[in-house]
Amino acid sequence: MIDNHRRILDILAFLYGKDQSLRLAELVRQKIDRFRAGHLAEPFYDPAFRVDENDVIMIAYGDMVQSEGEKPLTTLKHFAVKTLKDVINTIHILPFFPYSSDDGFSVIDYLQVKPEWGDWDSVAEIASEFDLMFDVVVNHISQFSRWFQAFLAQEEPYQDYFIAVDPSVDLSQVFRPRALPLLTACQTTAGERHVWTTFSADQVDLNFSNPAVLMAMLDVFLFYVAHGARFIRLDAVAFIWKEIGTNCLHLPQVHQIVELIRTVLDETAPQVVLITETNVPHHENISYFGDGHHEAQMVYNFSLPPLVLHSIQTGTTRKLKDWASSLDLPTTEVTFFNFLASHDGIGLLPARGILSDEEIDSLANHTLARGGRVSYKNNPDGSTSPYEMNINYLEATRPSGGEEAAEQTARRFLATQSVLLALRGVPGIYYHSLLGSENWVEGMLTTGQNRTINREKLRYSELMADLANPDTLRYHVFTGYKALLAVRRAERAFDPHGEQVVMNTPDSIFGLYRRGRKMEQGVFCLANFTNLPVTVSMEPGLFENASREYIDLLSDTHHLLSEGCLSLYLSPYQVIWLKAF
Repeated sequence: MIDNHRRILDILAFLYGKDQSLRLAELVRQKIDRFRAGHLAEPFYDPAFRVDENDVIMIAYGDMVQSEGEKPLTTLKHFAVKTLKDVINTIHILPFFPYSSDDGFSVIDYLQVKPEWGDWDSVAEIASEFDLMFDVVVNHISQFSRWFQAFLAQEEPYQDYFIAVDPSVDLSQVFRPRALPLLTACQTTAGERHVWTTFSADQVDLNFSNPAVLMAMLDVFLFYVAHGARFIRLDAVAFIWKEIGTNCLHLPQVHQIVELIRTVLDETAPQVVLITETNVPHHENISYFGDGHHEAQMVYNFSLPPLVLHSIQTGTTRKLKDWASSLDLPTTEVTFFNFLASHDGIGLLPARGILSDEEIDSLANHTLARGGRVSYKNNPDGSTSPYEMNINYLEATRPSGGEEAAEQTARRFLATQSVLLALRGVPGIYYHSLLGSENWVEGMLTTGQNRTINREKLRYSELMADLANPDTLRYHVFTGYKALLAVRRAERAFDPHGEQVVMNTPDSIFGLYRRGRKMEQGVFCLANFTNLPVTVSMEPGLFENASREYIDLLSDTHHLLSEGCLSLYLSPYQVIWLKAF
């Protein structure tokens, strides 16, 4: 661990200067030693094999499904065990701590479970059946937190836990993800202060230029590991270091802090996977891989949702295929966290530079036509631009007008989801996508928050009835999704670090060849993104030793090779996953 000790010392010297680095490094070492003394040593983990094709993560709120007389975390466990045990192995429980706004992302106390939902024993019960993913809401904390209330009272050591700025200072270069004021006035015992609030007045940014804040947050990370976190999501991490005169985004200190967290976790919990959440253009997003060894093991693949949506709305996968062809990884120690829907909206920044302005505007207009909303951000020149589309993802895949049978809606939607499951990386599936939910307009109008449209809470009894009823959209989406997941988890070709080649198919078809790192038999994944049948001629020998017969793993249909080619007929929105028989 000598190299790690040197790395910790160098990072702290870079962040806070050499004069403080020895003292701070000793504090970090004490945290590591205390954790290791109180917990059983984990077995050796090969950094390149932390995840495999069995890893499928469902993203859910702790109160996503509710039952009378039962705490929601207990209901969540019962639902997941009853319906999902065979197709997912991990649940990402979105912030389940006491909070004051933003459905959990304005945390009042990092170390407590929201009592209305359950307690740490409830979390442990879920952990007994599934691996867990936790959020560290690292950039900000609630104005009602003990930390901020102590700041208002100017108590030690909290006077410098937050960033107070004179409102006359020019902050026009700061990147703004919201069309809201950057500074919020508050009254402290020392007088009025204006504190930095990137996301809302209720979410006060922490001051990581104060090393005490970083030390406190390291304790939070280790606390979550001790309570079962196998995956840790760094929420809004790109914003955590501020330098006036810059855009305060992706500054070098941010990457150094991510590397420090990774180093501490490598020493205390090598099984834990660190995931950065940075809703920014693709080239900026993948910078959090670092050199592929020392920063995040996974990054959110933020360009995927708008590109897949563009493909299904236009019937052409050309932009999606061109982008997917560029998805190289620096090492076999890192991979993508692939997702299409989340508790937030569909970010548009990650599509810029890939889609034209006109194509992005078309996505936004389609969202409005399907009953969704578009959120905007402030630009340095005073203008605003679309930042995020707020709509249920299934709803966004529907055409602009007319209604259709549930089976047709489900087929189209599952064509998009097949891309999520086929791409190299670990899939993260939002519960509303898995359950075939639609826009929750009533909830959005009630809260006045655009994101509520995709955050509906479900009644357990009603949900179970819908999932068992072949006449419902939920039934068709859920059963189709589970069939895809069952095949994915059974095939080593879907190794998150394995080989991936984008196939030269007609633009109406998204085609991908996948094979595991150990050169196991590959799988050809094709999805028709149009409402018309398509015939595709494919040469398997371009990718591997061609067999005479292939089987579609999803339908058990057999296809015979003729003169080195397979002729495949795909009905509208059909998905085919082929493997040599």
